[in-house]
Amino acid sequence: MQTPEIFDTGGAASYVGLAPNTLEKMRTFGTGPRYAKLGRAVRYRRADLDAYINDRLVSSTSEQVAA
Repeated sequence: MQTPEIFDTGGAASYVGLAPNTLEKMRTFGTGPRYAKLGRAVRYRRADLDAYINDRLVSSTSEQVAA
């Protein structure tokens, strides 16, 4: 069994191409990728970041992006 790759907020932000404070705001509003709270630490799994990106794929500017 392979261990999933885990990112802190900075690493996750870099992976998805956002600023770390953007991910922090998204956590507050519940609009960002899924994450885990491990005590005070926030961690993101690569699979959850990939799912977040995949859920937002569009083919044209007229398409609605998932919330």
